[in-house]
Amino acid sequence: MSGGKHHVFRRFAVIAKPYWLSEEKWKARGLLALAVLLLLGQTGFNVLLNEQTGEFTSALAAKDADRFWLSIRQCVAIVVVAVPIYAFYYYVRDTLGIHWRRWLTSRFLDRYLADRAYYELNASGAIDNPDQRISEDINAFTQQSLYFLMIALGAVIQLIAFTGVLWSISRELVYFLVIYAIAGTFITVVVFGRVLIGINFLQLRREADFRFSLVRIREHAEAIAFHRGEEPESFQAKQFFQAAFINFRRLLRAQLGLNLFQYGYSFLTIVLPSAIIASQVISGELEVGRAVQAAGAFTAVLGAVAVIVDHMEGLSRFAAGIDRLGTFSKTLAARAVERRDAGGRIESAWGAHLALEQVTLQTPGHERTLIGDLSVSVEPGQGLMIVGDSGGGKSSLLRAIGGLWDAGAGRIVRPGPEEMMFLPQQPYMVLGSLRSQLLYPDRARQVSDEELYRLLERVNLPDLAQHFGGLDAELDWAKVLSIGEQQRLAFARVLLARPRYVMLDEATSALDVGNEEGLYRELAATSTTPVSVSHRPALLKFHRQVLELTGDGNWRLHRADDYRFG
Repeated sequence: MSGGKHHVFRRFAVIAKPYWLSEEKWKARGLLALAVLLLLGQTGFNVLLNEQTGEFTSALAAKDADRFWLSIRQCVAIVVVAVPIYAFYYYVRDTLGIHWRRWLTSRFLDRYLADRAYYELNASGAIDNPDQRISEDINAFTQQSLYFLMIALGAVIQLIAFTGVLWSISRELVYFLVIYAIAGTFITVVVFGRVLIGINFLQLRREADFRFSLVRIREHAEAIAFHRGEEPESFQAKQFFQAAFINFRRLLRAQLGLNLFQYGYSFLTIVLPSAIIASQVISGELEVGRAVQAAGAFTAVLGAVAVIVDHMEGLSRFAAGIDRLGTFSKTLAARAVERRDAGGRIESAWGAHLALEQVTLQTPGHERTLIGDLSVSVEPGQGLMIVGDSGGGKSSLLRAIGGLWDAGAGRIVRPGPEEMMFLPQQPYMVLGSLRSQLLYPDRARQVSDEELYRLLERVNLPDLAQHFGGLDAELDWAKVLSIGEQQRLAFARVLLARPRYVMLDEATSALDVGNEEGLYRELAATSTTPVSVSHRPALLKFHRQVLELTGDGNWRLHRADDYRFG
């Protein structure tokens, strides 16, 4: 178990440490120090209340009214001061938690979106449900880190504060308490700890898989409805839930054993302290109130030294969350090393035009060669059309030109990222307004409304803005627009941005011939050079060369004027 604990502690340190050394470190440390001070105040008030509880109990037993009412007044005064201390403690702790979460979320998002990590992780499947790890696991990590940190600090403070009280009343209770706490902690960690951590880790994954299956149904609702795929989708979602259900049953059985032990361990503390000091109370050596005070101190000290016993269930879930977040962080950090140590890579170079020099393209894991020893140059104004059978590597070649795939050999010379754009067959509709759709990805760019309206006319969407409430209307554009309208809107982005080259992967497949030719004529009137994947003969006149991929790794280059589709 010690190896497992050290593993968890190392991962916790890797995730947590950067925040406390970041640009927000003084704010974080200040809030933490304030929370500790408030926690000290809480413990101080607990000691005072425990003392007054024993005092008015003794006063009642002695039938001393003056002593009793004095103690009650002191209790009320303590409570009046203690209530704000308790309230502000939770406010400060949770304020620190939300600031920590904001910083850590931003850090993970930056790493996840840097250097197309999100794309490679999604393609490889190396990490399940990264969205949940960023949205939910980080939230749980920051909240539970502070929760258990404060519990640990509170336990230490409580141990120091109440041990002296208990020692002054009964040393036998102190000796018994130490043995009892050590035994309970050992049994909890060894018997229940490792099992619960593993099952909780698996439960987080099972729940995330079930949630993802439901998200897929929502995202692909129309396709499922057309195929009448409700039955298989229901079966698959139920399978994911069944896996979560079965694992949760395992978790319940493990927790049942832990709960039996915890409650037995806890309930014994009601009897044992009284049994140990009963003879002193009966003989008159201790007042009844002192016995009550001793029982309260015993419970407080036991709660401090047996903190693992009392919180094993929560600690196991916390450890599982640390493992998931730690794995995610480690995977992001290891990507650069893996890329460096992997097989052959296609070199990249910046240049004024697009050229592929003896490029051999392979699938990302080097399992298959798609294209061998390809050399082709695309000069500005001389478009290239890529044709071939399905699965021949056309879209893969565009991915290589865009830098998404680089497994293989050779060199690709390309302009800078701001000089190239890519339009897939399924356009990406961003969250936001119609204006945001047109300006994406440079949404900070200043463009007049008149220019945007003219742009919509150029792509044959003259009434789109008026129909949906103007350029600043915010809708789910992927749902309210047809695929053809989405493709025309994506084309408008190219006409506005005017990149040097645009990669078009069946980007007009949902359009009729008239709309398709109209868009390419608009493109030809600009300085943008198209590199198109298409099978439509009508587009040949907008290109100078045709690259034919045969599907077996070979290729042929033709003049567009001479090429004929088979």
